[in-house]
Amino acid sequence: MGEITLVRHGQANSHATTEEDYDRLSELGHEQAKWLGEWMAEHEKPFDHVVSGTLRRHRETVAGMGFQADEDARLNELDYYRLTAALNAFDGTPAPGPDGFADHMPKVFAAWHAAEIQGAESYHAFETRVGEMLREAAVPGRRILCVTSGGVIGMVLRHLLDLDLIRMAAVMLPIYNTSLHRIHVMPGRTILAGFNATPHLDPPDRELARTFY
Repeated sequence: MGEITLVRHGQANSHATTEEDYDRLSELGHEQAKWLGEWMAEHEKPFDHVVSGTLRRHRETVAGMGFQADEDARLNELDYYRLTAALNAFDGTPAPGPDGFADHMPKVFAAWHAAEIQGAESYHAFETRVGEMLREAAVPGRRILCVTSGGVIGMVLRHLLDLDLIRMAAVMLPIYNTSLHRIHVMPGRTILAGFNATPHLDPPDRELARTFY
């Protein structure tokens, strides 16, 4: 049996208003990555391949974890800031505040899926590239570590569990920074084996380090 381990990047610049400004780890994000790397060094068997997206927050997370990775842009996040602006221009929906994503995200995905709005890529292109990456990574007998973003993890779960858009958006909302997600790979089958684990953040003194954004 093979295994794919997906890791969401550490906390990025949550005060940003653009994708470019968001794309860097906060001080806490660097700490989260270091703690995860220390936990993995103690508890994980070696990986056959480590790969990350090409975004700065992916590369900084990999480095903080103590790994060297190949880069693959198919693991890059969707451009939520541009999609938010496009939705606002389309129907006047305002950008969400910290507590508004539960209502906002399904609207973004519905409009994007219907090709009413578009960011740097179409919804179909995003869904296709994540599916391609998942199929290539699903090799029986190999252990692969992928450092990526919450939207990509949500789309992986859509592929694995046949989620509709509303359920995919709901699954994405609680994904912690530097969380672990496990996929077991068997001949002809990929099975979700773990979701949103943060063993490196379990100590009580790290409660405030369990962040979503």
